[in-house]
Amino acid sequence: MTHLVSDSWTIVRRNIIKLRRVPDLLVFTTLQPIMFVLLFGFVFGALTQGNSDGYREFLMAGIFAQTVVFGGTFTGFGMAEDMQKGVIDRFRTLPMHPGAVLIGRTLSDVVNNVISLLVMGITGLLIGWRIRDGILDAVVATLLLLLFAYAISWVMAWVGLKVRTPEVVGNASFIIIFPLTFIANTFVPAERLPAALRTFAGWNPISTLTHAVRDNFGNLGALADTGMTAEAAREAAEYTWALQHAEIYTLGWILLIMAIFVPLSIRTYQRTVLR
Repeated sequence: MTHLVSDSWTIVRRNIIKLRRVPDLLVFTTLQPIMFVLLFGFVFGALTQGNSDGYREFLMAGIFAQTVVFGGTFTGFGMAEDMQKGVIDRFRTLPMHPGAVLIGRTLSDVVNNVISLLVMGITGLLIGWRIRDGILDAVVATLLLLLFAYAISWVMAWVGLKVRTPEVVGNASFIIIFPLTFIANTFVPAERLPAALRTFAGWNPISTLTHAVRDNFGNLGALADTGMTAEAAREAAEYTWALQHAEIYTLGWILLIMAIFVPLSIRTYQRTVLR
């Protein structure tokens, strides 16, 4: 166990040092969240017929969720790149614990997500977003985002081990993640979607993640219809059991993803290095 922890920490340090030595990556990691907040906030906000401030407050939880999910692709890119450049072959010659490379890789990508969330939060505050509930609820929301991102990182690590080039990771993940993040309550209230999409969105784990984060930040009623009370807005948004128990349902998905993809990724890694 001590061997695993020390080897994993070495990989974490290696990836963080790489991030520091390649400032371009850090710059684009921070610019992209700013672009999403401004682009979606002002372009989509213009469609809300006078409630653009409310829309930007409603939007932030969705942007947070979308960014941490897409942030998981960094893990896939990193694994595929290390495979392509022979770094994994180099690791294979070292007396390392077999799970350390994957654990170190996924943990170091949590740093990327923390930076992205911090940058987006500051940008959101500058354009009018506010945390309406207490700091403890905000911490719970942030931890839930990071836990979900960490689970997605393991999915992407497995994808990165299965493909031949980093470019394929982007194409493969885009096909799955893009519809999941858009058929949800990330950018529009899910209860206003057409019936089939509304049903899917109601059980989509990205919807429940977004709803739990939005609720903890106190932004649930930001886009409520005129004259609607906060309780009525909550009742409209929570139209499925999953949305009524959003935190528990999201944590269940996190555990399920980890239970499947942690052993699957480690087994795939071991088979890959033995080729």
